[in-house]
Amino acid sequence: MLYVLVNPLALNGKAEENVAEAVKNFEGMEYKKLSLIDLDVRKIISELSDEDKVLLIGGDGTLNRFANDTADMDYPCDIYLYKSGTGNDFMKDVEDKVKNNMVKINEYLTDLPSITVKGKTYRYINGIGYGIDGMCCEVADKMKAEGKENINYAGISIKLLIHGYKCPDAKVTVDGKVYNFKKVWLASAMKGRFYGGGLNIAPSQDRKSGKLTAAIVHSSGKLKTLIVFPQIFKGQHVKHKKMFTAIEGREITVEFTHPMALQIDGETVLGVTSYTVKSPAKVKA
Repeated sequence: MLYVLVNPLALNGKAEENVAEAVKNFEGMEYKKLSLIDLDVRKIISELSDEDKVLLIGGDGTLNRFANDTADMDYPCDIYLYKSGTGNDFMKDVEDKVKNNMVKINEYLTDLPSITVKGKTYRYINGIGYGIDGMCCEVADKMKAEGKENINYAGISIKLLIHGYKCPDAKVTVDGKVYNFKKVWLASAMKGRFYGGGLNIAPSQDRKSGKLTAAIVHSSGKLKTLIVFPQIFKGQHVKHKKMFTAIEGREITVEFTHPMALQIDGETVLGVTSYTVKSPAKVKA
């Protein structure tokens, strides 16, 4: 049996329209469609056999929820994700494995990093955004609550950059070594390369390495940051050494001088002054 788990909220409420096309990848296989809203995903997975298959219809948020709902489980069968999100950052990161808008995800659901913030721990797939990107998600959430669609995250970020965002200073600790930064625009902790709907903030990051990348944009004024910001989509911001720092490690703590919004795979947590991320995976020799 093919179990199709649909997030009806994904793709601005249009993800379910992709079900018919997605199941064509499993020609002749009987399928059962289930909504992820109020679904006990852990129970579903625990009852499957190796002859079954699971197909997720959604985007990064759907994948994040599935990873957290099934944390530390042994998956008895193949699990797939069909591209049905607005940002699709995970799909961009593993695009060499994607076929017909679909990818098998079992190998990407193990050894996930965890973030502890405000006393609660979450797993994550792509990355943590702290700073202007977290504030961008905060604004976008308000727009969604007002019924607005086709929200342009890059446009929101640029508007905040020009007016509204106040740069904190930050202390970043990576594997015990402390770094201090002034005027911080972004302070991310990345498992993959992409977040925020296509921002290639950590182009050298390898999600299978066991390491994470602390990516910090800092020490620049509004004009310089405004000029460099579009370059993040192609990963070209890394050449600006005075305002971009990347540090690899297995444990990262970021502390801001005043509370800011933080996003975890696109999900917003408000009023955060610090977070800690840890990777359980062994680093390659």
